[in-house]
Amino acid sequence: MKSIRNVLCLLLIPLAFISCSKRNMMSDSKKLTIGFSVATDTFILERWNKDISIFASTAKEMGADVLVQLSAGGTKEQIDQINYLLKQRIDVLVVITHDMEMIAGVIKQAHDAGIPVVAYDRMIMNVPIDAYISFDNVEVGRLFGKALTCAVPRGKYLIVNGSVRDNNSFLVHNGLMEVLQPFISSGSVSIVQDIWLNEWSFDEALEKIGKVFDKTTNIDAISCGNDQIASAAIQVLAERRLAGKVAVVGQDADLISCQRVVEGTQLMTVYKPIAKLASRAAQLAITLAERKAFPYDLLMDNKSGTMISSYIEKPIAVYKENMEETVIRDGFHSREDIYRNVHVVKK
Repeated sequence: MKSIRNVLCLLLIPLAFISCSKRNMMSDSKKLTIGFSVATDTFILERWNKDISIFASTAKEMGADVLVQLSAGGTKEQIDQINYLLKQRIDVLVVITHDMEMIAGVIKQAHDAGIPVVAYDRMIMNVPIDAYISFDNVEVGRLFGKALTCAVPRGKYLIVNGSVRDNNSFLVHNGLMEVLQPFISSGSVSIVQDIWLNEWSFDEALEKIGKVFDKTTNIDAISCGNDQIASAAIQVLAERRLAGKVAVVGQDADLISCQRVVEGTQLMTVYKPIAKLASRAAQLAITLAERKAFPYDLLMDNKSGTMISSYIEKPIAVYKENMEETVIRDGFHSREDIYRNVHVVKK
């Protein structure tokens, strides 16, 4: 299994600078090695491929190697892969966790061994770690709420949250409800259902959203935990000839969602400048490995008894009106790709 995973790593992240083999300790003894454990619900995920590419490129420029282990098999497989990384004499461990709590045991092993641990994008709970770096997920939820209440100030809302294993899902939900609550209290907005997914899964979202629409199509707005979930929602809507008639929001600025935003079937996607996050994370990991100070933005509680040094980037709401000034300007997606299905485009 380990050899298969290493082959998958090379095939799915076609980067010459990512090494999935043990570093040569004799010829490169001074070079830092970063272990990067990436848990995804599927190996093919647009978001994480961008993160890994930028992270590894920045680390290479700074003179460090990156050992990437991809896990699409759940928490047990990720734990096995982290144990593998710990045996490779890595200098620092960066983790995109599958389960915020179940991974605590192996993280404690790394921490107890003196290996700094960075939680990337998703907080690891109940165990001390050295740093957490992500976007302001509560603000993501606020952006969802502001977009929906502006477009649909009165109506019936469906909320489809992300994975219950990911603390970000709860933070996004908190921000969303912060905005929606006054509308709910006044009677302007009613929540048809508040769905939680077991995984960040298109198929699970498709099934659960479909069941809601089998009971009622009287829904005016859908808040989706990310763009994969938004894609599932829009598919359900399209099957009922409602695409473009119901306001849908998501996050990650996936290409297909950006296309849908300019086409009018998705209201908004939250763009998170991944280049900024990933490059900062690589700098942070190397600084921690070198036992140097890296000033934090704030301290956050992960229920470990130790406040965690945290580094938080700002998300941006992207509509068709500001697509040029955000996603396209940053080179996140090309203008040609986003407007591929739009016949007339203003320059």
